[in-house]
Amino acid sequence: MKKNSTFWALLALCLMPVLGYCQSGDAVTAGENIAVTGTDNGQVWGYIHNGTYNYKGIPYAQAKRFMAPEKPTAWQGVRASLVYGAVCPIDATATVNDPIEFGFQHNWGYMNEDCLKLNVWTPGLNDQKKRPVMVWLHGGGFAAGSAIELPSYDGENLSKKGDVVVVSINHRLNLLGFLNLSAYGDKYKSSANVGMMDVVAALQWVKQNIASFGGDPDNVTIFGQSGGGGKVTTLMAAPSAKGLFHKAIVQSGSYQSKFMDNEVSKRIGAAMLEVLNLQPSQVDSLQTIPYERLSAAAKKALPKVAQQLKAEGKPVAGFGLGWEPVNDGVFLPYQLNDAAAIELSKNIPLLVGSTKTEFMASLINPAIRNYSLDEVKTNLQKKYGDKTDTYMAEVLKSYPGTVKPSDYLDIDLATFRPGVIRQANAKAIAGAAPVYMYMFTWQSPVADGMFKSIHCIDICFEFDNIKRCEEITGGGKEAYALATKMSQAWVNFARTGNPNAKGLPNWPAYTAQNGAEMLFDNKPEVKFHHDATLLQMASAK
Repeated sequence: MKKNSTFWALLALCLMPVLGYCQSGDAVTAGENIAVTGTDNGQVWGYIHNGTYNYKGIPYAQAKRFMAPEKPTAWQGVRASLVYGAVCPIDATATVNDPIEFGFQHNWGYMNEDCLKLNVWTPGLNDQKKRPVMVWLHGGGFAAGSAIELPSYDGENLSKKGDVVVVSINHRLNLLGFLNLSAYGDKYKSSANVGMMDVVAALQWVKQNIASFGGDPDNVTIFGQSGGGGKVTTLMAAPSAKGLFHKAIVQSGSYQSKFMDNEVSKRIGAAMLEVLNLQPSQVDSLQTIPYERLSAAAKKALPKVAQQLKAEGKPVAGFGLGWEPVNDGVFLPYQLNDAAAIELSKNIPLLVGSTKTEFMASLINPAIRNYSLDEVKTNLQKKYGDKTDTYMAEVLKSYPGTVKPSDYLDIDLATFRPGVIRQANAKAIAGAAPVYMYMFTWQSPVADGMFKSIHCIDICFEFDNIKRCEEITGGGKEAYALATKMSQAWVNFARTGNPNAKGLPNWPAYTAQNGAEMLFDNKPEVKFHHDATLLQMASAK
């Protein structure tokens, strides 16, 4: 009996660390009295995951279709905020490319027009800390995407790593956010830009409420990739957003040179009515027509207006006529390059960059992956002719790590990279706040290296989400090491406006004269005008 008692006592002693961990160190803690904090519309309760407070689907605004956002209705009691809110309706994906989808692992969420919700990750509540706030704007152009579309968007690791508050938002997109009906009555006066007005409403919510989540409303950084970068650029030129953010990061999103002309936007609205066989007096019918029918009409209206513009000898944007912010004279009274627009954000530090291969040729045409060097030369000669050898020599000079023949075809020299330089130059000329430039050159080892430095791959490094994104990063030591450096650079920029961080060489501010740029790879390095000749050659063709 005594032996049995001794055995059980020793067993209990051995298990105490395990039992203690299970009782007091649970990965998830949730309950109606857990993680409760206040907003100006009512209290919310979230949950704690691995020590980080998570809040999902908090209403920041409400809106009727095609109308400006308004303050959401207040609620009684404590609102559960445990799961992501609805995604703005978009054209549903019917099929996917299996190898590419393996890398990205999209989450399409559920769709509902009541989508003006945001998410918050924070290390602490009510602890008197004023943490930098980082507001993430998702990609997908201005027509698609959501705050949960990619696993890399999860803000928990970045919040914990940098002791920052991370916010992500959903807002209205496509025709729901940018269909200009202002010609048909005062109640539609804002319709051309309500999608971006939603984003401003979210920033106003942050201004008013983020202190309750441990954040500093006077130190807010907006950052976004692809279309999210375009949204950051748009906000920098929006008078109503002035004072709501203090730093800006544009990631693979420097593709805008101007906002859509107001008259062109109105023509799209008129074309929508024509396709739907509606008279101007029937415009209110658009408020109740199902989204799917409106979307089908848009697929006819947009090409119709594009054809008209071409027939009139007027330019159509490089990506084609689509949904985008409008130079409506009210929400966006200036064009991007107007002095007044530049003045609005001259005191906002900017971090801007892109990836080396973005929308690479070998992803669009998989046969290119196995091209021989001779086949690559034949392909390049179509563009560069007798300067092909010079071009290839410049590639080796700019990117000494070039190994695969397909690398010569995959470098982005025409889409985002020129826009990065254009945006950085404009910002540097303004001169009041610094601009820092980067390029992500690290290449994924996954799937025989097919992803290279693809569009979107850098997000999981900046969010320190290598574990969540192993399908595209491989989850190796080199990926973790680079993510540690990049995420810290993003955090440091959000905190101080300077991205210099431990493990990186000195990163000088960019000027048009010095061409300074951080290249993020296994060994990050700063280069100066490293691809200038390549860009000149590409733009000359």
